[in-house]
Amino acid sequence: MDTNLLTIGRTAKLLKVSIDTLRRWDKSGKFSSVRLSSGGNRYYRKSDVDLFIKEPLAMAQNWAISVAAYEPDPKYYCKTRDIFQARLEHLQSELLEDTNNTSPSLISAIAGEIGNNSFDHNLGNWPDILGIYFSYSLAEKKIILADRGLGILFTLKKVKPDLKSHKEALKVAFTETISGRAPESRGNGLKFVRNIVTHNPIKLNFQTGDAFLELKQGKQDIEVEISTTSIPGCLAVIEY
Repeated sequence: MDTNLLTIGRTAKLLKVSIDTLRRWDKSGKFSSVRLSSGGNRYYRKSDVDLFIKEPLAMAQNWAISVAAYEPDPKYYCKTRDIFQARLEHLQSELLEDTNNTSPSLISAIAGEIGNNSFDHNLGNWPDILGIYFSYSLAEKKIILADRGLGILFTLKKVKPDLKSHKEALKVAFTETISGRAPESRGNGLKFVRNIVTHNPIKLNFQTGDAFLELKQGKQDIEVEISTTSIPGCLAVIEY
């Protein structure tokens, strides 16, 4: 057998889940197997397993763009705002204990704003899986947030119906001040995020639909680019 393929039993042990869970993930499209023959045993590519274990960003991206709707790994999944807030508070406490981090409150504020935007903008309108993916690594100084929501274009078109693309909507979300009257208040939080990032040693990559941008300290210009892949909701990566 190909040494780059792992049995379902070995894969289950590496991922610390049951074989039944792997079968469910395969069926849902969350983590697909390969078969050497029609109706044969399930095997898993070692490279896929390594990526699944070591790369939360890849997991978030795969979840965000997956055609099959499934709930992410529970340790990263915040189904409700209460769960997200509890984990955000845990993140902040860990950041405060990190003596090498000089801006824990700002970092948690950015993560909180982006995560809460997902809940606010999709309230009652989640297309399939409600809630957000939220992971972080203090060692890598990285925070990842994603949702399978309606995206910024859908949200802002309620206020600015002339918007025609994700690129236009993303730029508006980070640059234009919108009226504070409900429901026009939606979208103002990302201006707050931009202000913090551009004045502190923080980097943000943000994607919605097929549009993405990068913000970092000292970079005032907003340059929105087009991605080769598109996500229905939003994906944010914070590095500090």
